[in-house]
Amino acid sequence: MGLIAYIKSLFILQLLVGFVFVVSGLIINFIQLCTCVLWPIDRQLYRKINTRLSYSLWSQLVMLLEWWSGTECTIFTDQATVDKFGKEHVIIILNHNYEIDFLCGWTMCERYGVLGASKVLAKYELLKVPLIGWTWYFLEIVFCKRKWEEDRDTVFKGLTQLKDYPEFMWFLLYCEGTRFTPKKHEISMEVAESKGLPKLKYHLLPRTKGFTTTLSCLKGTVSAVYDVTLNFRDKKVPTLLGIVSGKKYMADMNIKRYPVEEIPEDEKECATWLHELYQRKDALQEHYEKEGSFPGPTIKPPRRLWTLLNFLFWATLLLTPLLNFACGVFVSGSPLLIVGFLIFCIIASIAVRRLISVSEVNKTGSTYGKMEGKKEN
Repeated sequence: MGLIAYIKSLFILQLLVGFVFVVSGLIINFIQLCTCVLWPIDRQLYRKINTRLSYSLWSQLVMLLEWWSGTECTIFTDQATVDKFGKEHVIIILNHNYEIDFLCGWTMCERYGVLGASKVLAKYELLKVPLIGWTWYFLEIVFCKRKWEEDRDTVFKGLTQLKDYPEFMWFLLYCEGTRFTPKKHEISMEVAESKGLPKLKYHLLPRTKGFTTTLSCLKGTVSAVYDVTLNFRDKKVPTLLGIVSGKKYMADMNIKRYPVEEIPEDEKECATWLHELYQRKDALQEHYEKEGSFPGPTIKPPRRLWTLLNFLFWATLLLTPLLNFACGVFVSGSPLLIVGFLIFCIIASIAVRRLISVSEVNKTGSTYGKMEGKKEN
């Protein structure tokens, strides 16, 4: 292990990085709360401010991927598609196999200037998660309980409200509804067989309701759907904890652009289109498994300095007083102060670890399959 890799693996350094993210996030959430007074006065100004505040938080995670771990992302697509990145409202369909697939999506958002305005249909439980859920709330993210009868009005209202969003947004959809696991795949294919749908080898059966509803509600705003298929070279299975520890991964992303004019407006036909799309995604995954690469031209968009500069700003602002305080505590020699500070460090480490666990595959708390046979696809 090299010196730099060893330094990145030090728990105390990881704890300091986590401290910066958590405390800066709480500060950002407080500022976002204060901006709520702007909502009835100037909604577009409120949105522009919160887009930049969320960028200041999310870009710290992108910094970990790009600068801390050095993970590289290669895009497989044509130049005509890349030329439209960051210049239109789009829906992103991404496979959901890895703990850091959202981070790879975010790094593309960051490189094309739409990170702060990125959207997602999120499960309702995330609304209760500090920093993540709270920031999304101020960004007008639509939270779902995954029960269409209860979600219908909330989803329609939330999505329709985004039609006049002032920043170009990339709306991320995980149509599979949950992360891929062998058990979930087995259940999903049983459902496919019962419904007479083609089976998939590398994906779960897509849930079409979220896609058709999002496309319908954002009609006239969204101009294209980007189908994104993500893989990692050498069959690596990256984790967020690995990223925090400085491990480097090589990500490959195949991107195909579909203008909305090519997608059927009828709900049933649109659902059929989505199933056919996942059959093509499955064939693409099969190609990657055999060849170790996607077909077509490659592009490597350069990482930008903004994520690193943003983190250094927060680190300087927050770590300087913390380190001065820590030195004062130990110099004082007071057992009470020292024990209190150590307890604070333990609590902070637990909080950081809990945030990381939100992304872990084996701790997602998914109930996939319990009612799957009764769901419409």
